[in-house]
Parts: sequence; C-alpha cells; structure tokens
Amino acid sequence: MNFPANAFILAAVCLAVGCDRNGASPSLPREWDLLGSALLSQWRKSGIPDEGSMQVTANSLTLPAGLPMTGCKFAAWQALGMPGTDYAIEYEAMRVDGDDIFGMCTFPVSSHSSHATFVIGGWGGTLTGISSIDFKDASENSTRAEQKFANGVWHHVRIEVRPEDIRAWVNGRPVVNVSIKGRQVGLRPGYIDHCLPFGFATWNTEGRIRGVKVRRL
Repeated sequence: MNFPANAFILAAVCLAVGCDRNGASPSLPREWDLLGSALLSQWRKSGIPDEGSMQVTANSLTLPAGLPMTGCKFAAWQALGMPGTDYAIEYEAMRVDGDDIFGMCTFPVSSHSSHATFVIGGWGGTLTGISSIDFKDASENSTRAEQKFANGVWHHVRIEVRPEDIRAWVNGRPVVNVSIKGRQVGLRPGYIDHCLPFGFATWNTEGRIRGVKVRRL
C-alpha cells in the first residue's frame, strides 16, 4: 500500500508534539528538536550542484566539502507550523576540515516575507555576519565580525529572530545585533536558496552540526 509523503510528515509531527486521534495538535509547541529521533528523517540534501553527500546520524549532520558548496534542508518546517519570527535557533557547529564556512544557517524572517543566512567562518575562515541586508552580504554590511575558529572544535551558536531585529551569539559572545526595521532582508545570490526554508551549508569545507533546537520566544 502506498501512502502520500504528507502522511509520513504528519506522523512525525504527531510524534514530536502530540496529536489527538484526528491529527490535531492540542496546543502550539514551544520547542522542536530537529535532530531528535522523531524528526531525523525530515532532513534532505539541498540539491546544490556538485555538493557532497550529506550524512545524517542520531543528533548529528555531516556536510562534506562540495565543489564548492554542500547544503541540506529541513523538509517539515511548514508541516510543523514552526514560526517565522519571535523564535530562537540553537545549534553547535564544527569545522572538520578546510578553512572556510562550516555551519552557516539559513532561516525564515517572516516579518519581511523573506529569509536570511547566518555565516560562520567565511571569507578566509574568520568572518561572521548576516547575508543579506539591504542587498549587502555579511562581508559588506554592519553585521560583519571576525574571530578565529579552530578545526575540530564545537562552537555553540544562538540566533534570535524578531520582527524588527536579528541577533546572534557564538560561544556566548554577541556577534550580531542589527535592526531590520524598514530594511531589505534577503539571501545572497547563488545556491543558498536550495537550503530553504531552513537549512545548513558549508563552502569548500567539511562541517558537522549537532543539537539543533528551535524555540518560540
């Protein structure tokens, strides 16, 4: 017997947040563990040309180096009714091999009917920031910051998305605090849109992601 793909997504939703026998959620969830056992199957390759072969294991994603980019995306964001504003993302990222971007996260910004990307380890291995704001990427706008990232070390990332601002921390250190009120928010031109609506990517680098949590604020 063949079941539609949505049936499998609904089953994962019910396992993750709890549903009644009619499939309705009794209340809006406040937190999702995107690499927990109930949702692990919802990760997909991004479809970027010449990307590496994504590996998914319990609570972990590995993105091998692509030519030059590898990405992945979470398929059940809409099915789960996850937020596009007033929410926080937390995860840990490691650069396994290489010297460039190793854990950049693309996420919804529904107040602007758009998406943005938090870049970590870009432009030679040290840059963090948001791409893009007012059509300028992380290397060109006011969110640009620099820090060293040693290979083989886990780095904790937190991103907060609100209607009028985006904030981010790396290892507890504030790296982004930008007002988006009245500004253009969007993606840098290129293949990063293959990671929509939510996903991770690396650039000519092998990276690993674990502990991905999304929480309403």
